[in-house]
Amino acid sequence: MIIALTIKDVINEMWGVLKGFNWLTDLLDIVLVAFILYGAFKLIRDSKAMQLVKGILLLAVLYAVVTLLKMQASSYLFSILFGNLFLMLVIVFTPEIRNALESVGRTSVFNLGNFLQIGRDDLKRQEQMNITINAVCKEVSELSDSKTGALIVFEKDTNLGEIIKTGTIIDAKVTPELLGNIFYPKAPLHDGAVIIRNSRVAAAGCILPLTFNSNIGRELGTRHRAAIGMSEESDAIIVIVSEESGSISFAYKGRLKHGISEGELREILTNQFLSAEKVDRDSKRRKKNKEEGK
Repeated sequence: MIIALTIKDVINEMWGVLKGFNWLTDLLDIVLVAFILYGAFKLIRDSKAMQLVKGILLLAVLYAVVTLLKMQASSYLFSILFGNLFLMLVIVFTPEIRNALESVGRTSVFNLGNFLQIGRDDLKRQEQMNITINAVCKEVSELSDSKTGALIVFEKDTNLGEIIKTGTIIDAKVTPELLGNIFYPKAPLHDGAVIIRNSRVAAAGCILPLTFNSNIGRELGTRHRAAIGMSEESDAIIVIVSEESGSISFAYKGRLKHGISEGELREILTNQFLSAEKVDRDSKRRKKNKEEGK
């Protein structure tokens, strides 16, 4: 009987909430809060801030435990700590908050003219990425022939801002000549990695995290280990040219594919960064050019 009454009370409460629910403002409110929470999670997910969040959650659990156990001294200390929590969060997450506000300010949603050109902008980005892929593949082939070591990272969804900060900011168009100059053996940035973001060379001479995988073959050098390590910590695609053998490799999601050709590399990058429609059009165009060449 008590259970039945409880279920009835819950249903009545839910019905009361639904009756007072405004399908315009309340629904918009829920969507906005969800969007903000998702944006905050995405912001901290790919940075060291995630470790801080875990630490704060652990402290919150400890606070709940000492409160339930009525541990007065510990409860007092935790109450002081969490009483200033908002101010502490603002101070600790200042870099992330600044990056988020800059990102919001740069978004085209706030520019009506750009907003109306979203379709064109997407097509333009596809064309730029296609040019970037061609430039990278061309220079990688040259570097392979001359046995010049290289490490090129294509950023995807995981933000590589912290990795970019370890190198020298360049922010230039990707060209075979630029990549050749960066990886020239006597150049000051040749030992580090090049980060490609939004079809541009964001930085060079960047330091990548090494893998801790003990199953990696001893014949693989620092470049390959750094590439695997970067692919384990992000969804980036890393292209490697061996200084010893000149072989081309790529790392993705913790796995390394060794000894690929320029054509295979082009196909991998194309499938990862270009839309299916773009890939299909390029395939048909190459097939047509071959037929005309015959």
